[in-house]
Amino acid sequence: MASTDSTTTVDKDGTDLAGLEAGLDALETRQTSRKPFRQTFTEKILPPVLAVALVLAVWQALVSFKIVDDPTKLPSPSAVWDVVHTAWLQGELLGYIWTSVSRGLLGFCFALAIGTPLGLIVARVKFVRAAIGPILSGLQSLPSVAWVPPAVIWLGLNNSMMYAVILLGAVPSIANGLVSGVDQVPPLFLRAGRTLGATGLKGTWHIVLPAALPGYVAGLKQGWAFSWRSLMAAEIIASFPDLGVGLGQLLENGRNASDMAMVFEAILLILIVGIAIDLLIFSPLERWVLRSRGLLVKS
Repeated sequence: MASTDSTTTVDKDGTDLAGLEAGLDALETRQTSRKPFRQTFTEKILPPVLAVALVLAVWQALVSFKIVDDPTKLPSPSAVWDVVHTAWLQGELLGYIWTSVSRGLLGFCFALAIGTPLGLIVARVKFVRAAIGPILSGLQSLPSVAWVPPAVIWLGLNNSMMYAVILLGAVPSIANGLVSGVDQVPPLFLRAGRTLGATGLKGTWHIVLPAALPGYVAGLKQGWAFSWRSLMAAEIIASFPDLGVGLGQLLENGRNASDMAMVFEAILLILIVGIAIDLLIFSPLERWVLRSRGLLVKS
């Protein structure tokens, strides 16, 4: 009788363990089927479209009902569209965009090449962190426009000045993002890496950097935002014919001409480019990092 009860208890425990394992497996199973287009449209496409439509409707209402009846202060959406369309027909629109985007991306690449090793050194060497860690945090909070006057004095009105302003604005954000990511690496990972022989540069490459990716990617996104803002400040303040007409210079030209339609054109283009870079580069990178850690279900 005791043997039967013991066998029953073992069978019950085995059944419970099997059920628990099945439940855990179900929780870890990722969805591989794609969402239907209607669901994707409703969740991801329709909300921003409605938001843009609402902004345009409010904008047009302010003009149509003469709440703001001075076109030199608030042009109608159609007036701004006419300016954009004219620039497109004249072949100038893509030139404005490319001038700024090429500068911004190249300057960001330079900032990435400098900020990444700097962040690793600050994160891993205590003396260096104590020496320049507070300086990096202070530089990150410094408005990027403050670097334009000294950069013009040091380097003159040229592209080097633009890249210098971008570097001074973006490097602290990239470095601090990596430092934050390294600080959040579990000590167990580092001990396991040392046990397996991953020390020095090998440990940094195979253990520290992969584990610090979430914080690093957040720093990259913030670094790009600082790069873009720094570049716009430099183009607005340091205008020079030989530099070409970027989006910041276009904004300044509209202000000088008191042409609010051109001003709004530049503002909208700056906004669209910033959103496009985030959607095309940084959002996919962020999703990949989260998905590789099981924090985002693939749909």
